[in-house]
Amino acid sequence: MVYKRITTGPRIERGDRIFWPWVACRWSGWRDALFIVQPATVIAWQRKKFRDHGAKLSKRNNSEKPSVAKEIMELVRTMSSANFSWGSPRIPGELGKLGIDVVKSTVEKYRVCSRKPSSPTWKPFLNSHTKDLVSIDFLVVPAVRFNMLYVLVILSHHRRKVVHCNVTKHPTAHRTDQQIIEAFPFDSAPKYLIRDRDGICGRQFRKRVQSMGIKEILTAPRSLWLNAFVERMIGSIRRDYRDHFVVLNTRHS
Repeated sequence: MVYKRITTGPRIERGDRIFWPWVACRWSGWRDALFIVQPATVIAWQRKKFRDHGAKLSKRNNSEKPSVAKEIMELVRTMSSANFSWGSPRIPGELGKLGIDVVKSTVEKYRVCSRKPSSPTWKPFLNSHTKDLVSIDFLVVPAVRFNMLYVLVILSHHRRKVVHCNVTKHPTAHRTDQQIIEAFPFDSAPKYLIRDRDGICGRQFRKRVQSMGIKEILTAPRSLWLNAFVERMIGSIRRDYRDHFVVLNTRHS
């Protein structure tokens, strides 16, 4: 009696009473395929399948990407060290005059960093303008069928509050600037907006933000710490929310 009072069994509903006899009649070996696992195990299986799926795509894409010759790597380092005032966009143009086709990302990967003194830190800037600062960034959520869902997060720096978020399968510039309008109606727009150099924020997005009186602050490439507040919020969403179940679709997320 004590055991029955402490241990509560599963609730068998009407649908279960219909489903399991139907399975037993149609499939005699259903007991051999039945496993009882915890929810964390199902999530771990989904993560492993997603990692394997991403590894296959990455391997296929890397096999198609041509390797950079060692001579070109040394030439990029030499040009960047001899001309510190040259940025990443100019070096590919100078190399193009020599008949060498190099993209900007390759130059940024192999160029020598400038010896100029570092710029002022973000701490005094944030202390002076924290009430007028917001940050935006996209969070990528893999669904159960390996399709990507994009979550736009808009964070206010003053109270570390998420003022707006939106989920979509196909992010566009028009949809992104429309979310900015919905997040800051009337005269509530901030003075500064911090974001990365994502291509989704194109010319249409910049015009919309400028028309609202917002000045954009672009972070350096591959410098997540320059947009630390929203990146920390995205990490909290992943640890406290997304890692505990498998997302099915946009409505489920």
